[in-house]
Amino acid sequence: MSPQRTEPYDAIVVGSGITGGLAAKELCERGLRTLVVERGRHVEHGKDYTTEWMEPWELEYRGRGEPQLYARDYPIQSRNYAFGEATKHFFVNDREHPYVSEGGGQDFRWIRGYQLGGRSLLWGRGCLRWSDLDFEANLRDGHGVDWPIRYADIAPFYSHVERFAGIAGEPLGLPHLPDGDLLPPWELNCAEKWVRERIERAYPGRHMTIFRVANLTRDHNGRSRCRARNQCQRGCSFGSYFSSLSASLPAAQRTGKLTIVTDAIVESVLYDERRDRASGVRVIDAKTNEAREYLGRIIFLNASTIGTAQILLNSKSARFPNGLANSSGEVGHNLMDHLSKAGARAIVPGMEDQYYYGRRPTGCYIPRFRNLGGRNEAKVSFLRGYGIQVGVGRSGWARGWRMPGLGVELKQKLREPGAWGISMQGYSECLPRHENYVDLDPERKDQWGIPVPRIHWSWSENEKAMREDVKTQSAEMLEAAGCRDVQIYDDDAPMGFSVHEMGTARMGRDPKTSVLNAHNQSHDVPNLFITDGACMTSSACQNPSITYMALTARAADYAAREMTRRNL
Repeated sequence: MSPQRTEPYDAIVVGSGITGGLAAKELCERGLRTLVVERGRHVEHGKDYTTEWMEPWELEYRGRGEPQLYARDYPIQSRNYAFGEATKHFFVNDREHPYVSEGGGQDFRWIRGYQLGGRSLLWGRGCLRWSDLDFEANLRDGHGVDWPIRYADIAPFYSHVERFAGIAGEPLGLPHLPDGDLLPPWELNCAEKWVRERIERAYPGRHMTIFRVANLTRDHNGRSRCRARNQCQRGCSFGSYFSSLSASLPAAQRTGKLTIVTDAIVESVLYDERRDRASGVRVIDAKTNEAREYLGRIIFLNASTIGTAQILLNSKSARFPNGLANSSGEVGHNLMDHLSKAGARAIVPGMEDQYYYGRRPTGCYIPRFRNLGGRNEAKVSFLRGYGIQVGVGRSGWARGWRMPGLGVELKQKLREPGAWGISMQGYSECLPRHENYVDLDPERKDQWGIPVPRIHWSWSENEKAMREDVKTQSAEMLEAAGCRDVQIYDDDAPMGFSVHEMGTARMGRDPKTSVLNAHNQSHDVPNLFITDGACMTSSACQNPSITYMALTARAADYAAREMTRRNL
């Protein structure tokens, strides 16, 4: 029996996360009748944020969770900072959604959220523009292929996305971290101001700023300002942080052009060899295992870096025996993530008569200061660079678990907050390398009969050298600032830890060495577009989501215009 088929949509978007949701908005607003296909369950904004208002004592395990359950069902997901008893329903069950990890000495940490809105419900919300220091890096040092765009090409779309999403941050006037259309920044606390003043005095040219973040500091586009509850990963009924559910999909729905299908796992993209075009997608119903097909005039793949590679590699035909749009052989290759989880910690002295109000949803940031091209730069043993994310706060009563004492005396000590502490963590650029790649396991399939991804990875010596410099520089800055008890740490995080995976269907100028052109359009299949992290040609060191979104808006604009011209 042939799968059920639909009448063609103008556009099909696979995935509803950060980029899928935005692609739907942009395409619908340009008049295209758009279908969004989401493999996970339906989630309704507000209504389905089931733990949003719960206090710890209302949770069965008081927010601590059930260790045996985590070890069995969430061994990978539970390692993510946002995972917990109040958020686990937004993460996949690792046992039910297997993959294979090879190399690196540890498992690749693939963090996933299969529901409408995807990981946009869980992201850290850091939004930093790239510059030509990043877009020209591959050409300059010969690693990877040259980006087919430059900052001037994407800058208007950064602004377009920032004005829609609402990004709070401090303008700095740095050429390598361009300012944007920013809402007022969150305020630094007293200890952060104290540390910033001393670091910037000791290291002219280095800056410490509040992190640019997609949490509203004032009402914006019908969404309410952030209440600083720091419960973002539970969902936010106020819509105070940007997600597909709070912003993009509602905007698409207002056009009357949007259709959403959930619990629909895309097995492959359909290819019409006669027309040399993608014709739709084949899906497996997550609940019934029944197959059906949706037809569309253009396809936007936004299933996540690894998910998109999996779909392409599983979409085989006589023309593309190694996977759709893969004449270059680069689909799945050049996997990248930011190396993190290393730096230094210390105590910030004094200010014990001061505190802060609320739980601000962001920390601080020290932008890249290595290999910027200055004449007087210190020589370093690596290419590219890193940024440093900074957290500063006062310890609370929870510190009591490691303090000596019992009874009344201990309780009295814990009635006052502890010392101010500071932590610095580097996010280092990862070089694009062919030997970091995703393919399909030749034997193992998931419960829907789809071959599972197999991830091959390792850190290069360049990333390892940056990690050492991060630790050294973090400690030296804390010492120079006058902090005490400075301690270096290195948790040896695997690839995937930063949840910034990218690069498996890279953009480039040459169809022989890249998958996509300057408009995120497949070199091989003209009506196929990929605008999630898979499209990235290099990783820079900045949080990448705002760049994904800007590329998505740009590609949607191009695709709609090309459809009007009947070129697709």
